[in-house]
Amino acid sequence: MPDGSVGASQALPLTGERTMPGIWHENYWFRRHEIVYQWVARTLADNGAGSGPQRRGGPPPPRLGPTRSLFDAGCGEGYGAELLRRSTGAAVVALDYDQLAATHVRRSYPHVPVVRGNLVRLPFADRVFDGAVSLQTVEHLWDQEAFVAECARVTRPGGGVVLSTPNRLTFPPGNICHARELTGAELRALLTTPALDLTLLTGLHHGERIVEWERRYGNLVNAQLAAPPSAWPAHLAEFVSSLSADDFVLDSTDLDSALDLLAVARVTG
Repeated sequence: MPDGSVGASQALPLTGERTMPGIWHENYWFRRHEIVYQWVARTLADNGAGSGPQRRGGPPPPRLGPTRSLFDAGCGEGYGAELLRRSTGAAVVALDYDQLAATHVRRSYPHVPVVRGNLVRLPFADRVFDGAVSLQTVEHLWDQEAFVAECARVTRPGGGVVLSTPNRLTFPPGNICHARELTGAELRALLTTPALDLTLLTGLHHGERIVEWERRYGNLVNAQLAAPPSAWPAHLAEFVSSLSADDFVLDSTDLDSALDLLAVARVTG
């Protein structure tokens, strides 16, 4: 069995609700999430949060106010909140409803304060953060409008609300953990409110190496879902465990074919 290329993180059970590093057969999904966190971190660093990594690839960054404080809503395992903290220099608060996840974050990432709370009734005062980040979370919520309103409420004017979500047009149907998946048009409508100004809507796609693999073997997602990892053919197991964030790209050209959607909205005040 491949051993993966990230540190082990198996203290939390795999439930289908979160993606975790350190599990070789989850590496495709982890890297698909990681590339978006990396882009968000670069964008926020460019807007004055700190001396984060230089931009490489992805869509042009929207202009936001300086980002000195953030919260990561639906933080899951916590790797994303830690990445944001290390890459931007901002003070990052992680939030998740699940008690096991909150406990895990507290133990694994001691520099990230974690709060257990309801995403549609955030346990924060008005306008206390410079930015809100929530990746691959909104699709799990029944009341998505209330969640977006709460993100805007706790973010200062000029700050950004950053959301990503699977594209309903391309994501395999039947995920029992998802309450409501979105298309690009639906995500745009969700973020079109008096409190928010949508500044970017883009999509995540497979990069060249994955496209080439799919030309030879077929759809990579379907191949992973067709059998349990223990029954994967060697070429699939080796390829999945070899993937990195660089094997994915962000591109606004064709949102309908995107795997995931990424939106940035500025809080208007």
